[in-house]
Amino acid sequence: MDHSTSLTQHIHASPEKVWSVISDIPGSAGTLSGVQSVQMLSDGPYGEGTRWKETRTMMGKSETVEMWVAQADPPRSTTVKALQNGADYTTRFNLAERGDGTDLTLTFGAEVGNPGLLSRIAMALFGKLGMQMTRKALAKDLAEIAAKAESL
Repeated sequence: MDHSTSLTQHIHASPEKVWSVISDIPGSAGTLSGVQSVQMLSDGPYGEGTRWKETRTMMGKSETVEMWVAQADPPRSTTVKALQNGADYTTRFNLAERGDGTDLTLTFGAEVGNPGLLSRIAMALFGKLGMQMTRKALAKDLAEIAAKAESL
C-alpha cells in the first residue's frame, strides 16, 4: 500500500538560503512549529548518513521518530527516510531556482509492506483523511521554511 503527496512553495530566497534552512536539523525545532525537539545521533555536517530523532506533534499526539538522510545533492535535492510501525516514510525536497527565488517541492510518501487485514481496512477508511491532515502539516512546514529562508 503506497500513499504519497507533493506540494510546492515559491520562496523569495536563493536555493542556497533555502538549503541552509532545510539542512539545519539541529535548528529545525526553532523553525518548524510542529517539531518539539531534535536529538542528533550523528556528528558532522548534513549529508548522506546524518541521523537524528525528531519529536513531532501530529493530530494532537507527540511521537518520536528516528530519521536519516538517504540522499543529499546540495543545494538541489535531499531525501530523508524513516521507518516506523511497519511503514517506510520518504520525504524528498527538490529546490529549483525560478525568477526571484526558489521553488521548493516537498514530496512525502508512506509505504506499508505486507499490511494485515486490519491495516488494509484502516487505510481504506482513514487513509484519505490521514493524507489530508498530512498535506496540511506539510504545507505549514513549507510556509515556515519559506519564512525562515526569506528572513536570512
